[in-house]
Amino acid sequence: MMRSMYAAISGLRTHQTMLDVTANDLANVNTVGYKGARTTFKDSLAQLQRGASAPAGGQGGTNPLQVGLGVQLGSVDNQMTTGALQSTGNPLDVALQGDGFFRVALGTPPAAPAAASVQYTRAGSFTLSSQGYLVTQEGWYVLGTGGANPPYIQIPAGSTNVSIGSDGTVTYIDNTGTLQTAGQIELAKFSNPAGLMRMSGNRWAETPNSGAPQLGAPGSNGFGQTIAGTLEMSNVDLASEFTDMITAQRGFQANSRVISTTDEMLADLVNLKR
Repeated sequence: MMRSMYAAISGLRTHQTMLDVTANDLANVNTVGYKGARTTFKDSLAQLQRGASAPAGGQGGTNPLQVGLGVQLGSVDNQMTTGALQSTGNPLDVALQGDGFFRVALGTPPAAPAAASVQYTRAGSFTLSSQGYLVTQEGWYVLGTGGANPPYIQIPAGSTNVSIGSDGTVTYIDNTGTLQTAGQIELAKFSNPAGLMRMSGNRWAETPNSGAPQLGAPGSNGFGQTIAGTLEMSNVDLASEFTDMITAQRGFQANSRVISTTDEMLADLVNLKR
């Protein structure tokens, strides 16, 4: 009987994790560029009561007899599908239509950022720093195609009509009324984007299972295009999330009932001696 109780406890624990993942998705339903997650379970160890036997002496074989010992968390998978695009009219808001991530990093311009500080995001709600650099809302610098030069994108003071093209090119009108190019946003894509690690602030970090980043300009070699004045919203599906929430609740409730039933059986067993 204790075996059933411990199996049910493992069910409580994993369904609680499922609810935690669902709650986080629902909390981020309006987070720009957020990617939802999915929880999967797998069975735990099984206790062997009787092994399998081969056919012998005119008698067929027998299957193994096992009793499962509960459930454990299988995975929490990142759902990397594209979210809906929302028009904002802000020229510094940029959405990606297709594959790829913006590259962002901490640094001290004009020195190039350290490779270890580079992270990735789909949230294109950019702004300008006090020095005119294109940055995220948290102050991370948006990186461009720089080659041997530091890959920062800077708009000189007093410039007007800042715009971002579908190929990631950032242009502006300088003080003399001449169209100038500040740089080109560079994108990164991965062979396994679901293998990226979530960081705070809508950012992702490279992992051994995501593969090394492949760099390129928007609209080239399979990279998505940049759409200015637009943001990619969360890809969380409310209907699916509420269904998962109900499933987690009922699974938790069923395992709680198993514990209550096992407790009643134990009480009956103890009361055999009166």
